[in-house]
Amino acid sequence: MEKTGNSKEILEAELKEAREKQKQLQDQLDDKPDFGLGQGGTGAANWEMNLARKNDLSSRVEELEEALSNLEKGTYGICENCGKPIDPERLEILPTTKLCAECA
Repeated sequence: MEKTGNSKEILEAELKEAREKQKQLQDQLDDKPDFGLGQGGTGAANWEMNLARKNDLSSRVEELEEALSNLEKGTYGICENCGKPIDPERLEILPTTKLCAECA
């Protein structure tokens, strides 16, 4: 059970960090540069990159929330494909994985 407690701490820490980064990116996205023809320069490219990063982080937040929900339900660390336990070392490296190494 210690692994479960450890997993919860890891997931919660990663979720907190992802949400903080998401907030920082949103603050940067609030200042949208001009995108007209021949306008924008590097500011437009940076804005687009930040938007892509924010979208990636949104997906990561969803994965972490789902993993925490599964932890609460008692299904965390169980392969969604074969139903066998996922190796704890795999979960340490990929805490939001839904598949064991064999099914991945």
